[in-house]
Amino acid sequence: MAEAHQASSLLSSLSSDGAEVELSSPVWQEIYLSGLRSWKRHLWRVWNDFLTGAVPASPFSWLFLFSAIQLAWFLQLDPSLGLMDKIKELLPDWGGQHYQLQGLLAGALFASCLWGALIFTLHVALRLLLSHHGWLLEPHGTMSSPTKTWLALVRIFSGRHPRLFSFQRALPRQPVPTAQESVRKYLESVRPVLGDDAFDRAAALASDFLRLQAPRLQLYLRLKSWCASNYVSDWWEEFVYLRSRGSLMVNSTYYMMDFLYVTPTPLQAARAGNAVHALLLYRHLLNQQEIPPTLLMGMRPLCSAQFERIFNTTRVPGVEKDYLRHLQDSRHVAVFHRGRFFRVGTHSSNGLLSPRALEQQFQEILDDPSPACPLEEHLAALTAAPRSMWAQVRESVKTHAAAALEAVEGAAFFVSLDSEPAGLTREDPAASLDAYAHALLAGRGHDRWFDKSFTLIVFSNGKLGLSVEHSWADCPVSGHMWEFTLATECFQLGYAADGHCKGQPDPALPQPQRLQWDLPEEIHPSISLALRGAKTLSGNVDCHVFPFSHFGKSFIKRCHVSSDSFIQLVLQLAHFRDRGQFCLTYESAMSRLFLEGRTETVRSCTREACHFVRAMEDKEKTDQQCLALFRVAVDKHQALLKAAMSGQGIDRHLFALYITSRLLHMQSPFLTQVQSQQWPLSTSQIPVQQMHLFDVHDYPDYVSSGGGFGPATDHGYGISYIFMGENMITFHISSKKSSTKTDSHRLGQHIEDALLDVASLFQAGQHLKCRFRGLGENSGCRRGFLSSKTVDPRVPTTSANF
Repeated sequence: MAEAHQASSLLSSLSSDGAEVELSSPVWQEIYLSGLRSWKRHLWRVWNDFLTGAVPASPFSWLFLFSAIQLAWFLQLDPSLGLMDKIKELLPDWGGQHYQLQGLLAGALFASCLWGALIFTLHVALRLLLSHHGWLLEPHGTMSSPTKTWLALVRIFSGRHPRLFSFQRALPRQPVPTAQESVRKYLESVRPVLGDDAFDRAAALASDFLRLQAPRLQLYLRLKSWCASNYVSDWWEEFVYLRSRGSLMVNSTYYMMDFLYVTPTPLQAARAGNAVHALLLYRHLLNQQEIPPTLLMGMRPLCSAQFERIFNTTRVPGVEKDYLRHLQDSRHVAVFHRGRFFRVGTHSSNGLLSPRALEQQFQEILDDPSPACPLEEHLAALTAAPRSMWAQVRESVKTHAAAALEAVEGAAFFVSLDSEPAGLTREDPAASLDAYAHALLAGRGHDRWFDKSFTLIVFSNGKLGLSVEHSWADCPVSGHMWEFTLATECFQLGYAADGHCKGQPDPALPQPQRLQWDLPEEIHPSISLALRGAKTLSGNVDCHVFPFSHFGKSFIKRCHVSSDSFIQLVLQLAHFRDRGQFCLTYESAMSRLFLEGRTETVRSCTREACHFVRAMEDKEKTDQQCLALFRVAVDKHQALLKAAMSGQGIDRHLFALYITSRLLHMQSPFLTQVQSQQWPLSTSQIPVQQMHLFDVHDYPDYVSSGGGFGPATDHGYGISYIFMGENMITFHISSKKSSTKTDSHRLGQHIEDALLDVASLFQAGQHLKCRFRGLGENSGCRRGFLSSKTVDPRVPTTSANF
């Protein structure tokens, strides 16, 4: 996702005017603070679990155990083997009339001790089980008997109805790989993209690093891994995100789209009312831990720590680094419309407002004819400015308009009611999707508050979208929330026959509060400068979105190939045809198998992938030869992906070694070279996590469009893809218009050609040859296909369910 851009700018975030910034904190202090923060978070979670009745286990389990002990005691059985008598001896002697009370108290103490011991044993056993990663190494689509046994034990020790954070205390910590293994894998990954001389220099630097610096750096990292919950995640958040001084817009944001073909209602206020209500329902489930924990492949629980900061979170700018401000609760949302800011309450004395009541407030905002105040209309452009600049101007804004600023930063989330329509149109489907993506990624530069954890965007025709700031969590977490929101607002809440939210308006409902920004004229030049920069950055982004409907996940399954590996090799082939060379490729993989894990990088441009691509471009190679090389490349990609997920990736380890070296003021040419690398091709798959919310086979038009992000480098591409149902793949491609080397639409054409070419290698894909007319030599495809890259001709509809 956008993390590739942030990772590429790591060196610039640790430099000032070309000179390196010295990190003043000693490494010992950083390790101590990391451990302290980890324990604070752990104690806060324990307290929060206690308040929700989830820790250390359900109170009913203690009550059951206590009742069983009392029943046994009544039957003159002693399950404590004499321990309860010992406890009675330690209790004060209250006389004979209190003998039964003494027995009850002794039973309660014994039950509590036994209950705690059993829970501790279960947690230790579960942690040992979750530390096993052998199941990841099994061939794709198979499960051995030991893995089945392991899975059965995990389910037994997990309990009947685990809550969202039930597994947090049982998740293992992310291991620290050996320096030798990480360096070996690094050199292997850069071999396809470096010439012989450059590779020899890299190998020499690596050898010196392993001999002179690695042992000491590894020692500190291992010490941190013992003290902190995760040896890399807090540094990743700080140095990759919060210390980055560039604009958040495009660089540290990503977007998510609405349903592709359906807009449930054309009424903007109604869609906003249902969507906001659905989001706040999700927050309620989150606070009560009633959301089931995410299970990888339906069996291995993932870390849920990132869910804690979805709502009520703002990235506050600082001169040197930002910080994340998270509130325990917020009962309003901040709304932007035509240059004006409003505070909309979301709760009354009876609880969460109904969708119809929220629609009523949004409609009042839409009907309000008052103009924007001076400096107010473009104020949000400051959140798209370089962070140091915004930090300085924010002090003035806070001084003169503290209440308004607090209403925005303290909101549950930000809502933008756009004045323009968006989404797929019948007249120009391709261009309309591209414009939709661009509006979500950048907007107009002044109509999003980029500091908020996410912004809900509602267009004038009822289309929705989400703009997400990246530092607080990764895409699967916000994607989980978005899936719930779309399914809930459309299928559970629904709309009346006239397109409004269900229910009746409330005449006694207070009106939205218009925020007053009494700003000094001195900040006008800063707003103007920020707006020019935002418009320049926005205008330089080239977005292209296209649904590929010739085949999808079901066809790839029939080929007995991992769908992700299939697409990654297609992207390698397409990029080679686009640029005529190979490049370092960033594929985001999750490391949430471990406590507080975030992501790891899969370097998809392998030697095996390059051999396959060259074979596809060699017309003397047969389909069977290309297919054999394809399967070898798939196996290599799967091995890299599994290593990344199991804590044996290389990039986060080398990043943590680099930060440690900077804290120790130790110069490491090898680590500096590693961190200065660029990612011309940044890729990510958008996961579909909650298939149970609604059946896509029963509602084929309600397929998600996925989302996208900006390019990681000035001359690179950002590509995301999502498998929509079983027979469609949607690609989101971004690049910069200022680059003469990239073109999002050109690469999109190459991707479709590559998809068809690779599919034709398989016997199951031979039928694709006769699905397209115009077989010839001018198609640009190795197999002679005439590409037919068009948006699915299905007509977009509104009012689909009323």
